[in-house]
Amino acid sequence: MSTLTRKLTAWVALSRPPFHTVGVLPFVLGAVLAWRLEGAFSWAICAWGTLGVVLVMLTAYYAGEYWDYAEDVLSGQKGGSRFAGGSQVVQRGLLPRRAPLWGSVVSVGLAAGVALVLWLGHRTGPWTIPLGVIGLVGGFFYSTRPIRWVRTGVGEVWIAFCYGWLPVAVGYYLQAGGIAPLVHWLSIPIGLTIFNVILLNEFLDTDADSAVGKENLVVRLGRERAAVVYGLVSVGSWIGMWVSVGQGVPRVALWLSLPIVALSAALAVLVVRGRWREREDLERLCGANLAVNLGTTAVYVVAFLS
Repeated sequence: MSTLTRKLTAWVALSRPPFHTVGVLPFVLGAVLAWRLEGAFSWAICAWGTLGVVLVMLTAYYAGEYWDYAEDVLSGQKGGSRFAGGSQVVQRGLLPRRAPLWGSVVSVGLAAGVALVLWLGHRTGPWTIPLGVIGLVGGFFYSTRPIRWVRTGVGEVWIAFCYGWLPVAVGYYLQAGGIAPLVHWLSIPIGLTIFNVILLNEFLDTDADSAVGKENLVVRLGRERAAVVYGLVSVGSWIGMWVSVGQGVPRVALWLSLPIVALSAALAVLVVRGRWREREDLERLCGANLAVNLGTTAVYVVAFLS
């Protein structure tokens, strides 16, 4: 393998493309909703907007790789994980230590450029730039000092907002020039399920995070109490799905969501009962947990397309 190929492969791993789905799918949902409710849809706006969402996520992922270096080293010593502890690309020496920091800064610049293309080139409305800035502030400063949302105890709430309401609202706004009330309702279960994704992923790195003073919600609460929070948030997501149907989501969404709710309920029982104590079991729980979030968003997309 050539040096160039090795570096490109390392950058792909650093970018963590499978995890882009949690931002892109809600954005697509917003665009689909604008088409169904307003009859407004542009493929060009959708493409540029999707690129912008990916760049904002890259900003967050790259910044995390740089600023979470110490705890990711400790996590890697315990075997690493697909869902926590970073990509381990820098820790293995595949890229220089500062590479992800510069990658994050470049992503911020490119995301700003995309926002300008949408605002000036496609006339997407005055809230295009402010909504983009909110996403960048949430993403770039999630791990970046001095703000570092991840250690404040409210980082998980920021994630729920930035991967729940924000991409759905932006997807809708860019197409329709406004935000329908229904956006708020269907964003609730999406936001709650991504909150649980982050919360459960933090179980994997609790010791490493605690050792470096990264006081996220699981470190502050302890895993026992965080497990109870996970269960309560799961119940909230089920209620949110039911309420959203009453607010205008097609009723077919209730039937489509039954397998997702069943999986979510099973996970809630397992987490509350402490099945997270074995690392292999926790890895499986994290994978199924991600499926709950993606499945929740997919249910809404299919419901509005059917």
